[in-house]
Amino acid sequence: MRFTRKHSLKEIAELIGSEYVGDADFPVWGMNEIHVVTPGDIVFVDHPKYYDKALNSAATIILINKQVACPKGKALLISDDPFRDFNKLTKHFKPFQASAGMISDSAFVGEGTIIQPNVYLGNNVKIGNNCLIHSSVNIGDNCVIGDNVIIHSGTVLGGDAFYYKKRPDGFDKLLSGGRVVVKDNVEIGSNNSIDRGVTGDTIIGEGSKLDNLIQIGHDTVIGKNCLIASQVGIAGCVVVEDDVTIWGQVGIRSDVTIAKGTVLMAQCGVSKDTDPNTTYWGTPFGEVRTKLKEYAAIKKLPEIVKSLK
Repeated sequence: MRFTRKHSLKEIAELIGSEYVGDADFPVWGMNEIHVVTPGDIVFVDHPKYYDKALNSAATIILINKQVACPKGKALLISDDPFRDFNKLTKHFKPFQASAGMISDSAFVGEGTIIQPNVYLGNNVKIGNNCLIHSSVNIGDNCVIGDNVIIHSGTVLGGDAFYYKKRPDGFDKLLSGGRVVVKDNVEIGSNNSIDRGVTGDTIIGEGSKLDNLIQIGHDTVIGKNCLIASQVGIAGCVVVEDDVTIWGQVGIRSDVTIAKGTVLMAQCGVSKDTDPNTTYWGTPFGEVRTKLKEYAAIKKLPEIVKSLK
């Protein structure tokens, strides 16, 4: 998330009531999660396991819950609860805006685009030319839709991220201030749910086609010309590169990369990065020919055990 203007380190510290380490005028241009940070961004970290990753990231302002040595060229915001204070910043810079009607006055719809009855378009939504948005589609605030896009009934773009911190009295939600961006020539089936980024964008790449009943988590990036079948669940912060095929009921954990040309056969459980132009199957998943050989060998086990008696 980029701010509309430069802020100083002191300004940000005052907003959240924290101490700071660094020049009071140190420039702050935005805030982001660790996987998308750039210089000028704030990133938060509240667990020792991830201190080094945050401190050595591209972010130049680290919101942290411990006094540590400040890396050269960076600044620190010292907080007793970075998760809470990151939410404070989201509320300040991306406050919730209630809608006054089904189609916001600030929504833009391009030439030749058809909006069927009972469609909801949130604040600052932008839809390109020659699109077809079927009834009962919900497109949340700040989402961007390209040209020649088809979205079928019941789909929700821009729901909140499924991102919670466990507290003694329950779960604390990380607020979502990002967007969903759908590129040109995409078709999205019925009853899909595509979550907005926490601070950045969830992206569906040009020419990709999505079947019905698909869940795509926050900040996930789908590449160009991907084909995704029904009942696929993709967690947050996944990168799916170009020309990937994902068949039905595949589950993909967060923070993995599905390499270009990968084929994931039905019901794969994907827990790590894949290799380019390789087909996978099974749970735990593996290269399809290897998995089939393993399965064939397992079927022989009763005969082998019998021969040993």
